[in-house]
Amino acid sequence: MSAPRRLRSERDQLELFRALPGDLAPRDAQDLMIYPFFSLAKTHRITPIDFRMNDVAIRVEAVAEHGMATIWDADVLIWAASQIVGARDAGLRTSRLMAARPREILTFAGRGTSARDYHRLKAALDRLQSTTIATSLRQISERRMHRFSWINEWTERADAHGNADGIDLIVPDWFYRAVLDDALVLTIDRQYFALTGGVERWLYRVVRKHAGRQSHGWRFEFRHLYAKSASLSPFKRFAFELRDIVRRQPLPGYRLLVECDGRGRELLAFAPVDLSTHACGQGVEANVLSGTEGHVPSGTGGTCYQEPKRPDSSSTSMTSGSPNSESNLYESNSSEVGCRRDGGKLQERAP
Repeated sequence: MSAPRRLRSERDQLELFRALPGDLAPRDAQDLMIYPFFSLAKTHRITPIDFRMNDVAIRVEAVAEHGMATIWDADVLIWAASQIVGARDAGLRTSRLMAARPREILTFAGRGTSARDYHRLKAALDRLQSTTIATSLRQISERRMHRFSWINEWTERADAHGNADGIDLIVPDWFYRAVLDDALVLTIDRQYFALTGGVERWLYRVVRKHAGRQSHGWRFEFRHLYAKSASLSPFKRFAFELRDIVRRQPLPGYRLLVECDGRGRELLAFAPVDLSTHACGQGVEANVLSGTEGHVPSGTGGTCYQEPKRPDSSSTSMTSGSPNSESNLYESNSSEVGCRRDGGKLQERAP
């Protein structure tokens, strides 16, 4: 009687790709830039993200032990995307099985290389592996859902003396295919890694995707941005954070402005700093319009920014020109938004 054949693991079926040396340009997958796949807080989140917009459905779930992968953990995926694109452009064979030294990943993302930083990296890898995603994005039918984790598996390598010598990880096929598609990857500014706030990191990726090098930039309603963020903060606090970001202007390469439309709704307008945001060539003004009435909810992070009085309709500034039709209307179409923040669905609906 013949012995049973040993099933080959996924690792056995993949060719190992060793990380390229040098300072590669940071690349990001566009799907990860415009949809809510990550927690924006450094606190332990286990509340699921359940998001729907048109025919796109996304469900992100976390386990209590590790919590949901955060937008800082996504730096590992930006590193992976940059490696894959860099190797492909150099004519090298790529693979979903990737090997690197922790120092290479940490320095790429602008972090320290101490033992503490290394342990934080391992915690990030645990969250990326234990967070599960189910999405209809890039599926043939809306009813078909692709389920995966950001990292299928990861292991520590050791040298002959048993000392840690590196990390091997396997990225999911869904992510890998998106990165290999030129149309689904964008280069981002390296200063992105210096952004400390979860909302401003998330906002940079949204702005980079939709404004790009567009002559008139783009606009979003605050409510629409709130739904796309899947933030657990109350809307009033989220709106306050947006205005504070506009006041500080921390996003590399882009200028932000708060506007009001004819119905009194607040809009976030943004455009590249080296391009005009007005049809007549005027730059974006630095003044920020307030839309918060009453007091800011307790718990708002440290800032000395005081909300100015709400302007009347006559002082509304509209300096950003028309919304740019070159951007993807399907993904950025302005809408009225209804949503729940208790683990229920985040549903966007047309007015």
